[in-house]
Amino acid sequence: MSAGILLFGATGGTGLEAAGLLVKRSEPITAFVRPNSDIEPLTALGVNVVVGNVLDTPSVEVAFASGTFRAVITTVGGKRGESPRPDFEGTKNIVDAANAAGVKRLLMVTAVGSGDSRPVLSAKAWEFLGPAMELKTKAEDYLRASGLDYTILRPGGMNSDLPSGAAIKTLDHTAMGIISRADLGALLVDCLDDDDTIGQTFHTIDPTIKEQPPLQRGDDLPKSKY
Repeated sequence: MSAGILLFGATGGTGLEAAGLLVKRSEPITAFVRPNSDIEPLTALGVNVVVGNVLDTPSVEVAFASGTFRAVITTVGGKRGESPRPDFEGTKNIVDAANAAGVKRLLMVTAVGSGDSRPVLSAKAWEFLGPAMELKTKAEDYLRASGLDYTILRPGGMNSDLPSGAAIKTLDHTAMGIISRADLGALLVDCLDDDDTIGQTFHTIDPTIKEQPPLQRGDDLPKSKY
């Protein structure tokens, strides 16, 4: 069997979209999921599932030992109110395990507001998201210093609309907008074997969506989820 893809954050919207596209390409996929996650959509795709906590180093190492992988994709991020958040420590565990296993290709989703894009966020957005952005910044910095062949994608706001097919990735780190999780998943998969994306950090937007994310507009977060 050919080397596969190890996917972290696979039960989230973007991760699940990426998994579906990878299956269509006949890529062998192993998904690392939290305990009590709904794995039915993944098993229905024929994805191999490993259960563990990304904050637990041994369970991440077990995931890497469960197969032979040519690349890692991580969309891991904390949920609102979650403590501790996995944005940095979870990423660190993934990066360290990838290096130890000799898996050199790693693609990661963070967010606009991380690193040099902090000035892009409105004051309202930073009020709510600042602590998470600081962790994502640490995660980006750790990955860049790891020696891995990385690609980082930073979405602004995300929605669950059907893919438009118009989403783009840009090296303009002032770009801010909304993208569907389906289109973000497609951009991730497109980057996988594109050597020109190695060592790059992209902002991802759908230029056909003219509105800005709620916090960027000055609205409050919805009560259900971010």
